[in-house]
Amino acid sequence: MRPANPEVVVDNLTVSVYEVPTDAPEADGTFEWGSTTIVIAEIRAGTATGLGYTYADRATAVVIQEHLADIVIGADAMSVGAVWEQMVRAIRNLGRPGIASMAIAAVDAALWDLKARLLDQPLLTLLGAVRNAVPVYGSGGFTSYSDVQLKEQLGGWAEQGLGAVKLKIGRDAAADRQRVAQARSVIGDDIELFVDANGAHPPRKAVAEAHFLAEHGVTWLEEPVS
Repeated sequence: MRPANPEVVVDNLTVSVYEVPTDAPEADGTFEWGSTTIVIAEIRAGTATGLGYTYADRATAVVIQEHLADIVIGADAMSVGAVWEQMVRAIRNLGRPGIASMAIAAVDAALWDLKARLLDQPLLTLLGAVRNAVPVYGSGGFTSYSDVQLKEQLGGWAEQGLGAVKLKIGRDAAADRQRVAQARSVIGDDIELFVDANGAHPPRKAVAEAHFLAEHGVTWLEEPVS
């Protein structure tokens, strides 16, 4: 029987915040933005460093520094599940959804990455692979895009060989229907078409939109209601 892996103590945790501007204003069915904030957690044990990240407000970094760092530093890097449970308990009074969960997610991802590096294994192998490949799709088609931008982006993905593309809807029903029709015309009939309403519709409208989308071969309607 192989001996259990010895405990590897986490030496340090650092957090960085970067605000990355978009190349153009972006919007979906319920929100508008001109930049994206990424919070990066880096955890070191010995000579290995694991990296995890989340797209969230910079307040997420404060949660990591003030509520999670003391739990992680000095912990066994091989016991990721145990550290996760301690982090969840630590944010009890902060509220589980939202920023607290994003903070835990970034640290948890970094811990798994660290463990894989310490064991010199791909993370895929460590977690256990079920398939040797997964399909990918292009996600964009923001409601702020012009017709030209929409066609260039989705059509470009189709030309690159992606089997599916996704665009945002939810701002204006008439415009959405035109954009869906344009998307289908530019990608052809063999590419799957997905849409994401980001919770913009009330239930009755969502049902009505679903019937229209089905007529254009839309196979995935994401978050039609909040």
